Amino acid sequence: MPALTTTSDGFLLHGEPFRIISGALHYFRVHPGLWSDRLRKARLMGLNTVETYIPWNHHQPGPEGPLVLDGFLDLPRFLELAQDEGLHVLLRPGPFICAEWDGGGLPDWLTSDPDIRLRSSDPRFTGAVDRYLDLLLPVLRPHLAAAGGPVIAVQVENEYGAYGDDSAYLKHLADAFRSRGVEELLFTCDQADPEHLAAGSLPGVLTASTFGSRVEQCLGRLREYQTEGPLFCAEFWIGWFDHWGGPHHVRDAADAAADLDRLLSAGASVNLYMFHGGTNFGFTNGANHKHAYEPTVTSYDYDAALTECGDPGPKYHAFREVIARHVGAPDEPAPAPGPKLPPIEVELDGRAPLLPLAGALTAPVRTDDPVTMGELGQHTGYALYSTVLPASGDGLLHFAGGVGDRAQVFVDGAPVGVLERERHDETLPVRVPHPGARLDVLVENMGGVNYGPRIGAPKGLLGPVSFNGAALRGWDCHALPLDGLEAVPFTPGDGAAVTVPAFHRGTFEVDTPADAFLALPGWTKGQAWVNGFHLGRYWNRGPQHTLYVPAPVLRPGANELVLLELHGTAATRAQLTDTPDLGPENTW
Repeated sequence: MPALTTTSDGFLLHGEPFRIISGALHYFRVHPGLWSDRLRKARLMGLNTVETYIPWNHHQPGPEGPLVLDGFLDLPRFLELAQDEGLHVLLRPGPFICAEWDGGGLPDWLTSDPDIRLRSSDPRFTGAVDRYLDLLLPVLRPHLAAAGGPVIAVQVENEYGAYGDDSAYLKHLADAFRSRGVEELLFTCDQADPEHLAAGSLPGVLTASTFGSRVEQCLGRLREYQTEGPLFCAEFWIGWFDHWGGPHHVRDAADAAADLDRLLSAGASVNLYMFHGGTNFGFTNGANHKHAYEPTVTSYDYDAALTECGDPGPKYHAFREVIARHVGAPDEPAPAPGPKLPPIEVELDGRAPLLPLAGALTAPVRTDDPVTMGELGQHTGYALYSTVLPASGDGLLHFAGGVGDRAQVFVDGAPVGVLERERHDETLPVRVPHPGARLDVLVENMGGVNYGPRIGAPKGLLGPVSFNGAALRGWDCHALPLDGLEAVPFTPGDGAAVTVPAFHRGTFEVDTPADAFLALPGWTKGQAWVNGFHLGRYWNRGPQHTLYVPAPVLRPGANELVLLELHGTAATRAQLTDTPDLGPENTW
């Protein structure tokens, strides 16, 4: 018998009445050196459970395996730490997770095949899922409750009713978990919409719902669909995520706490989304694409109970009081904010222009027409496309199919314009100074779509390029993954403004490592690394204006900061501050 079972109106854990008081905490968005801290703070808020997705694309970056299970992806260690803290775990392995994560967690090597019907009973898709589960489940089984571990329930897919109605696919997933030794409770989750609940649920599997307000109405819809069994809100939305160019979304703590109180007063179980959001470090952020492409920012603070740097926010204390009224409070006091690094100014005096380095970073692929980043074997970061312009004069560059997702265009090394997927750009007026001028196009993958039918949309140049109607042939295509910066040959700067994409390097001293926030006044757009750790993307477009620097990334003594600035800048300094700036707030 599984450890967690259901009655007509609630849960039993090992035969005793149990209510799930959970919070979302994605191990892959938190530095592993901080997992214990975040889990302890979850328990101190009154949670008895934590929930996490499992990102297939990062655990299995290639179709043949093996699984990656170290560093940020050391899921067994995360589960052990949760159990050490006395917390149960809800696992959400997908295969689709959404999560505002690159590609919704589906691997590029799978989504790049346009013939595969994603999230369906297409045997090419389910076959790939089965091979993944063959690798994943042996790793997870020691941590399931049946083996004495903390995992008490496993989700089947994720809000599938908003996407499709292939019940055979859902049944295949449920059977796949069972046949591989998962005895624990299975559940689905869908938005509190009758059609979604009907399309995304499965007989014999608990149906849960997702919502952030109208508690009585949403629980009523769930009860109408599932006439008996526990009421479980698998995602109680207490904040929201941000897109570049939009506001920083926040939700009033008192409002969210009042709705949490209504939910618990109704006898329901809950998973707060998010308890602690964390960060889309590196190139891991996703994007939405409904009417236009909208990439998600680097921070996944989410206005959660625990802030991006792990400090208790207003919701932490408000929720702790609500939870205490319903299930009791921990004996220990609420945690205090963590220490912060004193402000430091960093002089970046090393320079290395990017475009001349392309050949040293990766060998070019010679093609007649430009190919996508996927065809170059490049699934994150940048690609550089180069050819010559046979004619001079004023004219129009046309990029058939547009760009994925943002392209900077250079003629003989001088910047001449930018094209963006979100504006549906396909043309750019240019002046070509002489026949044989060099055309360079630097394309940035701003994040894979994580929701809806556009998952797997290609990146890079998406079709042929022409100048005044004449096709441009003979391209050198460079994949620029930027996995490591060891090959970048920095030279001292001369103080002059830089007008082209370039790496900038500086060092700074730290006495005692502590959390910090990187502020970049005077810089426009690019990537940042501290001691080789990829903090992620910055952009003065906002709303986010600082990048979180976790304390474990720093070291006593000398530290290194590297920026890849994509636009010209006269700035030579950056700042490490003790305060985040996530932008102007929009309360919902």
